[in-house]
Amino acid sequence: MIKACIFDLDGTLTDTLTSIAYSANSSLRKEGLSELPRDSFRYYAGDGALELVRRYIKDTRNISCPLDPHDEKNLEHFYKSYMEEFSKYCMYEVKPFPGIRELLSALRERGIKTAVLSNKPDAQTREVVGSVFGEDSFDHIQGQMEGVRRKPAPDGALRIAESFSVKPSECMYLGDTNTDMLTGKSAGMYTVGVLWGFRDRKELEENGADAVISEPMEAIGLMDKVLLG
Repeated sequence: MIKACIFDLDGTLTDTLTSIAYSANSSLRKEGLSELPRDSFRYYAGDGALELVRRYIKDTRNISCPLDPHDEKNLEHFYKSYMEEFSKYCMYEVKPFPGIRELLSALRERGIKTAVLSNKPDAQTREVVGSVFGEDSFDHIQGQMEGVRRKPAPDGALRIAESFSVKPSECMYLGDTNTDMLTGKSAGMYTVGVLWGFRDRKELEENGADAVISEPMEAIGLMDKVLLG
């Protein structure tokens, strides 16, 4: 029986691709580097801000930057530059995906605990969730923080299950990337890939999704299936 739902944030609850790309390109312009296509950020994102920067900085061209963007020793500089811009634009054109509010309402009616687990920094995770859904919309909100290994390590997901006093097997984990599938499976949770986010069905299934859904409310049907199964 499913007693709790843990959601990834970017690409699962909220469409944040534009805000990520806008922040990164603002940083690249400021640093004298070439901007990158918005769609490329579907594959740069998903494993935390530092890894995001490490991935996109490899694809940029140096226009007038005194630092070599492809030298790993300069990564920290470009990471700080990105975070400065992201602190300003993390809410830029951010909106919930269609059907998410309805799913959250249905879960509340069923008495299912809900949580957000993101590799986005904790402060920005809370800002996005609070701004889009309201401060009390989830029972637990957790972004990347000191002392908790980021996804795909299961630490954050298991920490949430413990805080809810439920078994991992009683949790449904929903996400849109290979990182999410690996997180849910390694935590021993029923792991659901969502197709409205950043990646495709092939990636989700190849990384262990127990189910893949196209619409948020399909999650309710899966809960009934798990209960009967």
